[in-house]
Amino acid sequence: MNTRTAIHFTDNYLINPSSPLTVNLIGAGGTGSQMLTALARINHSLTTLNHAGLQVAVFDDDIVTEANLGRQLFAASELAINKAAALNNRINRFFGSNWKAFPYRFDDKIADSCKMANIYISCVDTVAARFEIAKVLKAVSEQKRYNRDKPLYWIDCGNSQNTGQVILSTVSEIKQPDSKLYKTVASLPMVTDEYGQLLTTSEKQDNTPSCSLAEALEKQDLFINSTLANMGASLLWNLFRQGFTEKRGFFLNLKDFRCTAVKVC
Repeated sequence: MNTRTAIHFTDNYLINPSSPLTVNLIGAGGTGSQMLTALARINHSLTTLNHAGLQVAVFDDDIVTEANLGRQLFAASELAINKAAALNNRINRFFGSNWKAFPYRFDDKIADSCKMANIYISCVDTVAARFEIAKVLKAVSEQKRYNRDKPLYWIDCGNSQNTGQVILSTVSEIKQPDSKLYKTVASLPMVTDEYGQLLTTSEKQDNTPSCSLAEALEKQDLFINSTLANMGASLLWNLFRQGFTEKRGFFLNLKDFRCTAVKVC
């Protein structure tokens, strides 16, 4: 009987990269707008610690509306502006970064150069979008000619009104060190493979845009997105700082203030 603790060691390239790690943030709405700010804080902290930091690209084809103000990180002056562009411009001005915004969907129709990144973080609101992302990631993982931007990890963030989850997956197998103390795990399953049926059956049919903040809050509570984003960013931060993880995500119920970790196994 194997009683060793299952653990995943961070890919060495994340710890000591030769250039800034590339990150594709997919979705700049409720969770994505909060996640981009968290990524900027991670980048600032990493570079202060003599790490190469992050180079982020934000993908979203939506524009800012009145219903987004208050729950998402947008101002009235940004109404009718593309969400990815609005957020990215603000982050670049505040932190002095040179991150990029792409005002369209992340799918198999975009250029291969845009698809490639070391880390993917999805903050999308439909199951179909997750399966489309998974399709792209499985395709790019087979393209061996990319070295610096080799796809390594996918962090998916999803939520309903008061509940949500963050799941860490590997895009390709991560070489693990030999260990007598731990059971090392090289591959973490994609959320679409592990929870695909659950995602499909639990998705709400009403995906129509909200016309007001009050209507939007009926679909997603005020702090569910920011809580998920910060906890998800903490999962990523620990991959850098600890170099390993025993947990690969969590399920959150903000109404009951309960959080259940998903262990590496």
